[in-house]
Parts: sequence; C-alpha cells; structure tokens
Amino acid sequence: QVQLVESGGGLVQAGGSLRLSCAASGRIVSSYAMGWFRQAPGKEREFVAIISWGGSSTSYADSVKGRFTISRNNAKNTVYLQMNSLKPEDTAVYYCAADRSFDRIHKNWLGDYWGQGTQVTVSS
Repeated sequence: QVQLVESGGGLVQAGGSLRLSCAASGRIVSSYAMGWFRQAPGKEREFVAIISWGGSSTSYADSVKGRFTISRNNAKNTVYLQMNSLKPEDTAVYYCAADRSFDRIHKNWLGDYWGQGTQVTVSS
C-alpha cells in the first residue's frame, strides 16, 4: 500500500509561484511513474504533468507547458511541481497520483494511488 500526501498549496497572486510536494510512504515508489492532476470547481479532474520513475521522461498539459516543472527525488520518495507565472485559471485542488505504468497515468488519467489533494488559489 502507498500513501500519498500533498503539501505546498495556498493563496498566491497572479504571476506568483508555488511549489507543491507529494510525499509517498508505505512503499518505495522509485519504480512508479508519478503524476499531478487538478480539479477546479464545477470541472472534471484534468491531467497536469507526469514524470517517469527515473525522471528521464516528463510530459505536461498544454495549459501549463513552459510554466510548470515536475521533478522527483527518489531518495526522499517525493515528487514536486514547481508552478511559476500562475494564473487565476490555475486555481484548483491539485492531486498527485502514482502508478507502475506511465501510460496509465498519462493516457488514461488513472493511478493506483492518489493523494487527498492540496488547494491552490490564484487571485487576479
């Protein structure tokens, strides 16, 4: 079993930055792909970014490309999402997910394990 705990959310002005963290416990997830998703009020959950187990492959939603960076530290069992140039439309609850399959997260938006989410609010 894997437990994922997100942190780092908060309130920030447009143009500002935040760094989200997702700490995994219960099992070493160094062999898992890790992804970030978000869900805004009244909208469906959407894919944001993904990183392969070794960190060599990443992919981003078009809406965040060039502004967000996903990274991981397997020694700390943690994945990060650096968010720069934030916009009000980035406001959402952000979730991390873990799965042994990169494609299952990236293409199917599924994951074996999910965190509880952290709120990000960007004011205009």
